[in-house]
Amino acid sequence: MRVRNLIALTAVGLALAGCGTAAEPAKAAVPAPVSAGELAKVTLKVGDQKGGSKALLTAAGLLDNLPYKIEWATFPSGPPLLEAVSAGGVHIGRVGNTPPIFAAAAKAKIAAVSSSKGNVTSDAILVPGDSPLRDVRDLRGKTIGVAKGSSAHGQVLYSLRAAGLSTKDVKLSFLQPADAYGAFNQHQIDAWATWDPYTSQTLLESHARVLADGSGTANGYTFLVAGTDALGDAGVNSAIRDYVVRHAKAERWSDTHREQWAQAWAKETGLSIEVARAAVAAGPDLPVPLDDTVIGSEQKLADAFTDDGVLPGKVDFATFVDRRYVSDLTKG
Repeated sequence: MRVRNLIALTAVGLALAGCGTAAEPAKAAVPAPVSAGELAKVTLKVGDQKGGSKALLTAAGLLDNLPYKIEWATFPSGPPLLEAVSAGGVHIGRVGNTPPIFAAAAKAKIAAVSSSKGNVTSDAILVPGDSPLRDVRDLRGKTIGVAKGSSAHGQVLYSLRAAGLSTKDVKLSFLQPADAYGAFNQHQIDAWATWDPYTSQTLLESHARVLADGSGTANGYTFLVAGTDALGDAGVNSAIRDYVVRHAKAERWSDTHREQWAQAWAKETGLSIEVARAAVAAGPDLPVPLDDTVIGSEQKLADAFTDDGVLPGKVDFATFVDRRYVSDLTKG
């Protein structure tokens, strides 16, 4: 699973155009915790995606009695969400494995502060049920709809590499999920690379077929990513510290309360309960330590984008990671 002050994706492209061979973030100092009275004055601005953090935390009852306020902003995918985080319009948000890499390449003022790992089967390349395409190699010369810089973009890259192809062998049509869904149903694109709940929705309602999923290729990681300015603000940093622990608890809750989570997801998004149940059945994201294994896997993905020529320079992913909340998450 992966989340609307909408900020144009073209901003990512413009930023990438100016990248050098290395991207260095602005490091945020760790401020001292604030008092309960000061924390009560904080409004934490959280970026979300469809069926994302707000629905999850609400269903788990973890938005009750917050010691600070939350202002939600919903985005169509991870890249515009992180544009907002970097610009300071949003303090933190959850995204898939690829958006932080593109944001890092654009020298965004962001840092991954916690990580989770989910199923990889819902990261899928879909084709219409009547499509003649039967194998990833059949995508040569075909058009694939995908949100630029999203986890699905990474899945396309890895799936093509596994089949002996590159992004130069296909036509990528950069579309946000709502536009891609329409284009897919109207057969304007040959395939669509996406994630849940869109994967489950398209399989059930459009009778699509999975051409390839993330099995053996995708790493399944998601991240809570915060802005470095937000991390340097004492009040906001204290709110984020609390929020990341609540988010991890909510993810664990969803694994043991799947029907309740599906019901809440459907209510929050307007998805049918059948779609929500299918997405939940695929398995939730669960917290994992933001350790060298996670960082190394992300570095490999970043290097793959650089090798493919999608990114103009090397990204050192480790420099866009902040582990200040490790002990809080361990205790939480």
